[in-house]
Amino acid sequence: MRKEKILIVGANGQIGSVLTVALRNIYGQENVIASDIRIPLEIGDSDPFELLDILDAQQLVRIIRKYQVTQIYHLAAILSAKGELDPRHAWDININGLFNVLEASREYKLKLFFPSTIAVFGGDTPKHNAPQNTPLHPETVYGISKAAGENWCQYYHQKFGVDVRSLRYPGIIGYESMPGGGTTDYAVEIFHYAVKNEPYTCFLKAETRLPMLYMPDAIRATLEIMEAPAKQITVRNSYNLAGMSFTPAELAAEIRKHYPAFVVHYKPDFRQGIAESWAESIDDSLARADWGWKHDYDLVGMTADMIAHLAV
Repeated sequence: MRKEKILIVGANGQIGSVLTVALRNIYGQENVIASDIRIPLEIGDSDPFELLDILDAQQLVRIIRKYQVTQIYHLAAILSAKGELDPRHAWDININGLFNVLEASREYKLKLFFPSTIAVFGGDTPKHNAPQNTPLHPETVYGISKAAGENWCQYYHQKFGVDVRSLRYPGIIGYESMPGGGTTDYAVEIFHYAVKNEPYTCFLKAETRLPMLYMPDAIRATLEIMEAPAKQITVRNSYNLAGMSFTPAELAAEIRKHYPAFVVHYKPDFRQGIAESWAESIDDSLARADWGWKHDYDLVGMTADMIAHLAV
């Protein structure tokens, strides 16, 4: 059996920065290679890192050969809000970058993780308990690219046998870094204002309910689906993944249990329309049945843990 050598593409991002640490704790620091288009601000002398523009297929292959990579976590993407500002660039990164990774995975027989998103859902998706199999008519370039990416992943599995695994992430909340241009970013930003005793202006309406997941649960789900036996993976486009659902007003109320004077103002912008096209809650029963997924954190536990880490 080959020793695992793991390449993380987009390692500087909100999820990638945390996932890199988690994977190095499991497989060893020298066996997990971080890559991104920019060198991170903090990097240790013994941390394997490679500069990589995901549109540069030749550089991707050079890194795979150099380290004899066996797995890729492909996290590089332009997110929902930023994608709407430059749709063609977002499509180029999100789809052509994925093609480069899929082709490399086919040629070198690599196990691949591809993150999808609740942005693949559209206005005709059931708002409550959005099912695993439902029409996907996304209304952002981010969602369109991820829906297309899901189908390409399934195609490469069926046509070429690529062991690709994927999760439809809800909004991800974590204290380790600031988010990178998504519609659920408020749920991270709000904590940074609360612990500084500053008022926060939310870009969504107070009653906008969206599915969310705390970072420790998101990382654990990612590791669990990649470690599951192939025979347990019945979905090769992308699994629904859920944790909790709440509104900005509900989150603010929970934060006020810790900071009673915390003030939130609401000034919806273009992201409100994006949020309204998404489901309010997700049915992830297939992930729970196939490979044992179960979330740990609810709104109360997540809020307490975020504040405990940010208030120090």
